[in-house]
Amino acid sequence: MNNTAPKWMGMLAVTALFGVVAWIVSYVVFGFAALAAILVGAIVALVVAGVLWLGWRDAAPGPMGPRDLSPASDRETKAAAASAPSAAAAAPVAAAPAAVAEKPTEKPVTPAAKTAAPAPKAAKPQAEAASAAKPVAADGKPEMLDKPRGGAGDDLKQIKGVGPKMEKMLNTMGVWHFDQVASWRKKEVEWVDENLEGFKGRVSRDEWVKQAKVLAKGGTTEFSKKVNKGGVY
Repeated sequence: MNNTAPKWMGMLAVTALFGVVAWIVSYVVFGFAALAAILVGAIVALVVAGVLWLGWRDAAPGPMGPRDLSPASDRETKAAAASAPSAAAAAPVAAAPAAVAEKPTEKPVTPAAKTAAPAPKAAKPQAEAASAAKPVAADGKPEMLDKPRGGAGDDLKQIKGVGPKMEKMLNTMGVWHFDQVASWRKKEVEWVDENLEGFKGRVSRDEWVKQAKVLAKGGTTEFSKKVNKGGVY
């Protein structure tokens, strides 16, 4: 049965749809006059109809089906190529193992020399360890000791600003060692400054923490050298 009628109906439907859309766009969007919009829609419909007609005519097969318009020599070549077995399929499968056998033997990978173990990190000074161990108290009071470690405290008089009276006051508060003073943080310094009766502000003014950090490591300051020579007190 001939199916030309359904194709014509589809083409007319598509053409009409494009014409109506073109008319609406021209009239509503671009503000053309009604007659001008109709003219634009008609032109678009004719163009679409022509395109569809050319495409349908080129695609329609003849009564004997689509013909091969290539020269006779080309047709013969195609037929011979289709009947001839593929050279790749006829190749022996044993070629692959041969290629593998010719591949040079790779040298065994020798394990890399073990990386030397990193040197152990130097232990942190007692002052830094103590500072990192506990957070600052809410009121800022630093950690105090009931008695000196090892039964004897450090000579706190080697810190500039600490005399015999001040050393006794510090021992009473629980301060016996350089590393204690070296570990004080800002809030703790402020607490000690406020609680040194008669000597408020002495800790920050004379930079006790800076001096104590040197002394806690076994070093000396200009002031401690004078104390050790008996030039002070």
